Parts: sequence; structure tokens; C-alpha cells
Amino acid sequence: MPSGQSHPPSTTTTNNHHPPSTTTTNNNQHPHHHPTFPPPESESETTWVWAQIKAEARRDAESEPALATHLYSTILSHPSLDRSLSFHLANKLSSSTLLSTLLYDLFLLSFSSDPSLLSSAVADLLAVRHRDPACVSFSHCLLNYKGFLACQAQRVAHRLWLQSRRPMALALHSRIADVFAVDIHPAARIGKGVLFDHATGLVVGETAVIGNNVSILHHVTLGGTGKVGGDRHPKIGDGVLIGAGATVLGNVKIGEGAKIGAGSLVLIDVPPRTTAVGNPARLIGGKERPARHEDVPDVCGFGVKILEEFER
Repeated sequence: MPSGQSHPPSTTTTNNHHPPSTTTTNNNQHPHHHPTFPPPESESETTWVWAQIKAEARRDAESEPALATHLYSTILSHPSLDRSLSFHLANKLSSSTLLSTLLYDLFLLSFSSDPSLLSSAVADLLAVRHRDPACVSFSHCLLNYKGFLACQAQRVAHRLWLQSRRPMALALHSRIADVFAVDIHPAARIGKGVLFDHATGLVVGETAVIGNNVSILHHVTLGGTGKVGGDRHPKIGDGVLIGAGATVLGNVKIGEGAKIGAGSLVLIDVPPRTTAVGNPARLIGGKERPARHEDVPDVCGFGVKILEEFER
């Protein structure tokens, strides 16, 4: 395991077992009373989120002593979010021949050299905490959400790909697929504020692009048709929601704020703020004048709701 993490940061004391004043002692019963966005007066999103994560870890270590060592080693012993995340990813993705110490140095160097990686991770934490009702805390996302962890590791693999370190990028890609059951090519481009909900079976091809504030559920494929080479994978616009089991094939464009129904097979462009469902997918309202929705969708009840709309 990576060295140098035997003592907690100086800002954390051994008797500081209480979360910040923005949370209450009964929040285990009401997890959504926790704030999901930093207040306007906060110093920075990263500082605020990291403070929340540490407070949640202290609370959980007190309520579940069996987890205290795990929480201390993964969160409380680290002075910053990038070190904690690097440590956690390194231990998750290590193998007998790909050592955690090597991966820790690789992740930490990447986060230190490219500030956009950490800012994207923070945006993802905020997105998951705000959009997913099942996410009870930021620390829960950091520790246990494999979609979040796979996304952070893929961004590092993508950076390695751009640096022409392709053998290492592909080795990391392979470990991500083995450990998290998420297969995202290291050349694929992913925006920030992304939610990969459940994430099992997610496949994203080499030339795919995923925009900002996108939500994608499990068993989604962004693939090629197998008929062409080159730029052959989907381009997903900002604010798009793709339901579970959907397949989007070819170099098609899914417009900003569009929705793709669960189980749909999409082979066509989908205009912004419209909904496509079915196999093969059709636009609700018809191709000539598709019905438009004005709000970027949330995850809850999405598949059932739009299928009901389609069947009317």
C-alpha cells in the first residue's frame, strides 16, 4: 500500500467526531437533509466537498466501528481529496503484477499535473449526490460507487492515451473493465458532472464523446455499427439521459437535454430536448415535429414515464 499515509492531516483531531454545523445528528435517518451543493460563501467546491467527505467518514467510523480502519486508511489519513482518491483507486485496481504503489504514484501525478481531473471528479461527486436519490453521502459515492470510480480512472487512462503512453492506458483500461465491469475505451472523451448510475455493463467505444451533466444507467452501449472505421461512435450532448439497457450505435448525435428510453436501439440523430424510445428508436411526436421537453431530465422513473408517453 502507498506509504506516507500513517497519520491523519493536522486539521483533523482524534476527538473530532462531529460533522459540520450544516448537518444534524439524526441525518442517518434523513440522509437527504445533508447539503448537496456548497453554499455561496464556501471557499471552493473542492474544499467544501472534501470537508463534507471527512465529516461523513468520522460520523460513519463512530457509528460503525468495524469500518473505522477502512475509513481511516482511505479517507481520514489523507490531507486532500486527490490523495484519498488516488489511494482508493490504486488499491481497487491493483493486481499481483500491477502494484498499488505504482498505481498510486500514477494517479497522484496525473491529478497533480492536470487540475481538470480533480475538478471533474468534484463535479461528478456533486452530480451523483444531487441526482441519485440512493446516494446517501459524498463519502458513499467516493468509496462505493463503481461508476464514479471507473469514470475517474478512465480520465487518467485518457490522459495517458493523449500522452502516447498507450500500453499503460490500455493496461489501466483492462483493470477498470475487470474490477468495475465498465468498459470505456481510453480514447473516449468524457465531460464533467457525469453520473454512471449502477454502471454494470456500460460499454463506450473509442471515438465516443460524452458531454457535461450526462446521466447514463447500466447496460448501456455507445458503440459502432461494425460497418465503418474512423470516427464511428456516438456523440452525446450535455444534459442527456440514457435509460438502462439502451444501445446507441454509429456516429450519431444525441442533442443537448435529449432522453433515450430504457432498452431502446438508437441508429439516428436525436434532436435536442426530445425523447427517443423503441427498437428501432423513434422520436416521440414523430420525426418531422418531435415533442420537446424544456427541463433536463432526472433519473427517477424515467424509463416508465417515457414509455407510457410513447404508448399513448
